[in-house]
Amino acid sequence: MEKLRIVYLGTPDFAVEPLRRLVERQKSDENCGFEVVGVVTMPDKMINKRGTQLLMSPVKEYAVENDIPLLQPVSLKDEEFQAALAAWRADLQIVVAFRMLPESVWNMPRLGTFNLHASLLPQYRGAAPINWAIINGDKETGVTTFFLKHEIDTGDIIFQDIVPIATDDTAGTLHDKLMLTGGDTVLRTVEAIVAGKVKALPQDKLYKCVDELRPAPKIFRDTCRINWVAKSQNIYDFVRGMSPYPAAWTEILTADGATVAVKVYEASIEEATHDKEWGTLLTDGKKFVKVAVDGGYIHLLSIQIPGKKRMAVADLLRGFNMQGAKVVK
Repeated sequence: MEKLRIVYLGTPDFAVEPLRRLVERQKSDENCGFEVVGVVTMPDKMINKRGTQLLMSPVKEYAVENDIPLLQPVSLKDEEFQAALAAWRADLQIVVAFRMLPESVWNMPRLGTFNLHASLLPQYRGAAPINWAIINGDKETGVTTFFLKHEIDTGDIIFQDIVPIATDDTAGTLHDKLMLTGGDTVLRTVEAIVAGKVKALPQDKLYKCVDELRPAPKIFRDTCRINWVAKSQNIYDFVRGMSPYPAAWTEILTADGATVAVKVYEASIEEATHDKEWGTLLTDGKKFVKVAVDGGYIHLLSIQIPGKKRMAVADLLRGFNMQGAKVVK
């Protein structure tokens, strides 16, 4: 029987694990029923101003190491790219953490194209599902494979796998958990397609009203600003959900009148009753910085100021005076 021909489209670290699982399976089992015949990823990035040093995407690095044919189109609508893609004669395409595809690309294979999304669809459709699940205080999330269609993240669901969210998970740690689970889910999806055992479920079977759905829109700088009027648990979840990237931030007004933007990577909650105004900053100038909020205090544990690297608060306080500083609301 002729093997299913797969083209894989992805760019960052998150996309490497599913590709690795597929390649390792085809290498270890010659009867696996599929073969990755090509990879599509982003063009190399310039990493210096002179344009003399290029940075390969993690997916490209893996493809090169494993001698997998590669395409790096600037535009997915480019006719030469689409002709080269068609020449691979893919039966199936897999998209993980890539760009939006034109219909002429996702509709090219005879079996279509499926995507791996880092949420339990239909919840958290959008660009930042990992961040928003933590920000909203969810206790679990997961990954979903689904067939692509015109509307973003709305295609029929193939498989889902649940991943618990620990109370101390950050967007970074949850990303890694979902990445590993996603590798399993993509492989299971491909094996089911090879076996002809896929029964995809329309997403509208999983909710009654769109008001039930939580979105996962792209995060911008203003999105990352901490609201010190929120409850302590909400602020703590917000910091976790933004860490390590793009990072929650706030502004402080120092005693000498300078306004400084502070990124907050790690925080903790101190439950307490107090009469201080929400947003009041307190510090001993040596070991701790905390902010009064509804329900107690938020301790800033790992932060960064402009021109400095991320560091523990105690280390920062050795060279930066926060006594008399105020949070800019």
